[in-house]
Amino acid sequence: MQLPFFVYGTLRPGEHNHGLFLAGRTAAEDPATLAGALLYDGPGYPYLVEDAEEGGQVTGASLTAAPGEYPRLLKTLDRLEEFVAPGHPRNLYERVVREVTLVDGTATRAWVYVAADGVARGLRSHGRRIAGGDWRGRTRTAGR
Repeated sequence: MQLPFFVYGTLRPGEHNHGLFLAGRTAAEDPATLAGALLYDGPGYPYLVEDAEEGGQVTGASLTAAPGEYPRLLKTLDRLEEFVAPGHPRNLYERVVREVTLVDGTATRAWVYVAADGVARGLRSHGRRIAGGDWRGRTRTAGR
């Protein structure tokens, strides 16, 4: 299934990894949000942790692959995000399908790279959450 990608950190338009891995390979780049998630600071990049109880929201962009780019883009992003296979113990992130909301209010399904279970557990207990869920305007808060 060819879905857009929801990106929320260094892959967002204007960020470093967007230029390295996505520039010229997308057909559309639309501001979007993902509800039921929190953002944590990582070593130079963020982790998205799903958490419906907190009622958080993460700001990012929905990126649609340019014609003919989808298979190569999927492979590139899986490698970058250290996603091996669903539930694999070496995963840094899991690639999951979630509903994101575009700025015009339209809901759409997209691939989202979320922190793998072990990473998410560590972040919940010892991580630095990014207040407001926006990597660009980040201010860090310790723990919860």
